[in-house]
Amino acid sequence: MNRELILASESRYKKKILDRLRIAFSTTAPTIDETPRSGESARDLSRRLAQQKAETVANRHPNATVISTDQAAEVDGIILGKPGTNQNAFDMLQTLSGKTVSFFTSVGMIQPSASCLIHTEEVIVTLRQLEDHEITRYVKADMPLDCAGSFKVESLGISLFTSVKSEDPTALEGLPLIRLCQWLRDQGFEIP
Repeated sequence: MNRELILASESRYKKKILDRLRIAFSTTAPTIDETPRSGESARDLSRRLAQQKAETVANRHPNATVISTDQAAEVDGIILGKPGTNQNAFDMLQTLSGKTVSFFTSVGMIQPSASCLIHTEEVIVTLRQLEDHEITRYVKADMPLDCAGSFKVESLGISLFTSVKSEDPTALEGLPLIRLCQWLRDQGFEIP
């Protein structure tokens, strides 16, 4: 397979996940407005942004295979953003303590002269009751400031949970590889 493969993201987390497949790819930022629309659910937001990211990059690289991804989380009908600061991460984890959070991770793929494929995985995470000193220690140790939900599942964040329910464990990390691998194999990419 000689077709160029582009990941429509410059996220170090997404790159690290895609690296697991041991296939050559490049990255580029789609630079889109990621603001949720009024009344938009986390699932719909994730799907819309994954498609928009793929289409934006595919328009700039019409001969490439473009992969995109987006993740949105919600609890009690409220979409969770990325905390950005230690205090916001602390506050978010304090709010999520003992609650169940739904994460929606969408993956998109566009082939030259084809429409965008979109698939969404839902991951249900239940956090244990967290003490303030545990939250402070966790935020200081993992610095989850750029992560929806204020935790890194691939690191110490797993210690905050009582359960994770998912059909694809990579979805919570930010890129559902099971469906993506099937799509890439269907297009002639050799995995593994």
